[in-house]
Amino acid sequence: MLKILILIFGIQIVYVSAFTLRMILTLKGQKYVAALISTMEVTIYVLGLNLVLSYLDHFASLAVYAIGYALGVLAGSWIEEKLALGYITLKVICNNPDVKLAQALRQAGYGVTSWLGAGRDGDRLVMEILAKRKNQKHLNDLILEHDPKAFVIFHEPNQIHGGFWTKAIKR
Repeated sequence: MLKILILIFGIQIVYVSAFTLRMILTLKGQKYVAALISTMEVTIYVLGLNLVLSYLDHFASLAVYAIGYALGVLAGSWIEEKLALGYITLKVICNNPDVKLAQALRQAGYGVTSWLGAGRDGDRLVMEILAKRKNQKHLNDLILEHDPKAFVIFHEPNQIHGGFWTKAIKR
């Protein structure tokens, strides 16, 4: 029975990780990769469900199935985080409009659009930055290195059109 429980547990982790990745890929517009993953996912799901239903009289099989599901969600999220698919957009507001942050970010290879804004206590430097999600930590560290008090908002764009990045993004 222990071998069956381990098998159910493993199947659930693999199935739910695939499910999580498929959902994220679908939301990011990568439907063909998501469809490929779904083929494997449904096969694994049917095998795991069959095992659990065959041993339904053992509470442990259901418990292991549920725990495997929870760990599969965590594993799938961790995998997606490591892959860091897609792009992020940052809005950065610096209290000091004289900060050379935009120039430093451009020299580091980031696309930056900047302008002066009016805040409650005076002029502010406002910037919009588009970057690959895998560069998010490096970009945030670079911003805070130049302006530790910068106000930074991260969000994921769901559609991108125009700009010098367009050709690189479509590849």
